[in-house]
This record gives sequence, structure tokens and C-alpha cells, in this order.
Amino acid sequence: MAVGLTPRERFILALEGKQPPGRVPHFEQAFYLTMEAFGKVHPTQRLYYQWDQMSPREQQLHLEDIARVYLQTAEKYEHSAIFLHNFYDEREDKLMRLAETLRALAGDTYFLMAHGDATYGIPQGNDMVPFAERLADEPDKVCDEAARKVDNALARGERFKKHGALDGWALCADYCLNDAPFMSPAMFDRFVRPYLTRLVRGYREQGWYVIKHTDGNIMPILDALVEAPPHALHSLDPQGGVDIAEVKRLVGDKVCLIGNVNCSLLDRGPDEAVVESARYALAHGMPGGGYIFSSSNCIFTGMPLGRYELMLDVWRRQGNYPA
Repeated sequence: MAVGLTPRERFILALEGKQPPGRVPHFEQAFYLTMEAFGKVHPTQRLYYQWDQMSPREQQLHLEDIARVYLQTAEKYEHSAIFLHNFYDEREDKLMRLAETLRALAGDTYFLMAHGDATYGIPQGNDMVPFAERLADEPDKVCDEAARKVDNALARGERFKKHGALDGWALCADYCLNDAPFMSPAMFDRFVRPYLTRLVRGYREQGWYVIKHTDGNIMPILDALVEAPPHALHSLDPQGGVDIAEVKRLVGDKVCLIGNVNCSLLDRGPDEAVVESARYALAHGMPGGGYIFSSSNCIFTGMPLGRYELMLDVWRRQGNYPA
């Protein structure tokens, strides 16, 4: 790591399309293997039915324990950023308290973000048919609802900006299946694109950094995503046919790229394929800067920890910019 720059500062340089000195920044949207790595239950896998029965002191101790799990993960695996999951419910005061607690423990060492999307993603299985019917039967109502969701998200962004603990938002609505986007390009242009654009530009006007996440085959809507315009695209899913070399060629001068080590290979191997996928992502993502090393989704429950460590071994050896 370059002397004098924090992981947060190096992450921000990459988000801004620049080439930070030293090793390319790295983060994971989620690292769920905390039990295997530290003997700690991941924050999203804890139960909080008694939160409102806790005393203020109990709540704070609980938040500090959770913050230390995030911090321990970032320190051990050299993450430049930490994604805070709003694992309790949608009450933003709890997320604010967690962000404040982590910022107090870590200072300005790490870039802190949380989920901030307000656009329509792929519905859950039981909701998919009713949602598709609404698109056909009441499109104006769907658009009105989309506008209200963006209004609410931007109002929330203003409140969090005054709070001051977060650096940015990760927009985590998934738009794409492995073969294609869930909506046709024409439907995406009507029901998602204008609201994504207003959300991203609104966040940026408030002073936030914005990362847009979606799995699957984003290529038919790549221009729409980039023109929103977020600071970065995550996760450049190779299982959806997304080639980081092609995306870098097409839009690498317009947006930071985050990804795209194949999660399927991380889960099932073989080791040689994991190494090759990590090398490929670095070789095609790094040139010119504007790149953050990451898996193509997250380090999910059940993935062998050794595979993630193998991916990081490649990054430590080959993810370094020339002095």
C-alpha cells in the first residue's frame, strides 16, 4: 500500500477513474464467511427480535460487536470499503447508529456505504407474475410509484448526509438474468432508466459516491447504466456473459469497474480456473485505473474460504501498479 494514503482514499481515487499508487483497491459487497474466518456470526445472520427490549447500553454494545466484525473482515482481507447491511429493518436510525459506531472505531480508514437503491429490480418468484401484470395493466401507476420511491430515497440521502458517517450508496436492485435483462430495453427505458438517472444524479448532487450493482447480462442496457451516471459498476458478471475486457473497452473511460472474478469458480473450482479468472480480471480491469478488484457477486455462505484466499493471493502478486 502506498505510504500516506488510506484504503478509503485509494478507493475514492479508483471511483473517480484514477489510478491509485500501489495495489489496486479491493472490496467485497458482502463477506459471509465470518464464522469460518473469525468464529463470528455475520451481522445479517443474527436475530434481533429483542432489539427494542434492550437497554440503550445493550444496544450500543451490540452495535460495537457488529462493527468489529466488519472491521476485522476489512483488516484481515485488505478491503478498502465496507458495505453496511441494514440487517434489522428499514428503520434508518439503526443504520445511522451502526455507521456512526463503525466510523468511531475505524476513523476515516475505510470507505463506508449502504444499500440505497429505489428502482425496480427483478421481483421475487411469487411476485414476478403480479409485477409483470402491473407493467401491462397500470403502467402509469407503476411510474408514479417509481417516482415516489426515488423522492423518498433522496430525502433519506439528505438526512444521512447531515449525519455524516457514510461515504456513498450501493444501488443493489438486480436488473438482469444470466441471458438478458428482466425487462426489454424499451420497458427498461420506461420503468427504470429515468428513475435510475434521477436517483444517481440526485445522490451525486448531494455529494455522495454511487456504485450501481446488478448481476447477469447487462450488455443490452450497459449504455443506460453508464449514462445515469454512477461512479462505478459492480459486479460485471461472467456467468451472465459479461467480459470485463469488452466492458473496459466500451466504457472504461466513463465509469469505474468493480469485479469480475467468477463466483461459480470460487465456489466449485478448480483452483487453476480461479487463478485464471482473477488474473483475467486484473489484466483487463487495471490498465489506466478506474478499477476495483472484486468477485462477481460476493463471498457467500458455503463458499470454501480457501478459494477466496487463493483469489487474494493472485491479487497480492499481480494486482500492483508499477511504481
